[in-house]
Amino acid sequence: MNAYPPTVIKLIQEFEKMPGIGQKTAERLACYILKQPVEEAMQFAYAVRDVKKLIKTCSVCFNVSESDPCHICCGTNRDSSTICVVEQIVDLLIVEKMGEYHGLYHVLQGHISPLEGITPESLTIEKLLQRVKADHVKEVILATNLNMEGDATALYIHKQLFPLKVRITRLARGLPTGSYLEYANTAIIAEAVSGRNEMKC
Repeated sequence: MNAYPPTVIKLIQEFEKMPGIGQKTAERLACYILKQPVEEAMQFAYAVRDVKKLIKTCSVCFNVSESDPCHICCGTNRDSSTICVVEQIVDLLIVEKMGEYHGLYHVLQGHISPLEGITPESLTIEKLLQRVKADHVKEVILATNLNMEGDATALYIHKQLFPLKVRITRLARGLPTGSYLEYANTAIIAEAVSGRNEMKC
């Protein structure tokens, strides 16, 4: 990498910080930027700048948006009696992309993982409980990932929600155990949502 000028080395290092990007891919991306006309390269830079300057976290559901509350929370055609709980924003986007769910969302911003130091207090679970109490919610769909952390998170939330007498469901068939929502196709997720099962104690 020493063959590159310092500014290019810095760009490569920044690309390497991205998930799934190794040194070779980072070098290719940096070389691609070098080949681009100044105007096109600056469009990329401005897009990154605008995302950081303009995007907010919704104070209701913790989705990302240019407004607060977000466009989904403000949508007049949404079923406000149903909340789909997901771990990350990418999971919300996957469920929304299938076009068959018309309720609201709640992004936990992670999952419970004591080994990583992530406790229930680190997530937005308390905000979810407040929403369920205040907004006359009838059903909460726990769409956490079907792995050990996702199951533990869903079980914890179920225990917190149970006294509130709300219907609590979990994603069903179509998603194999150990899977992540962001890697499943929309048809499988649609089947899992439509075939969701009610959680019991």
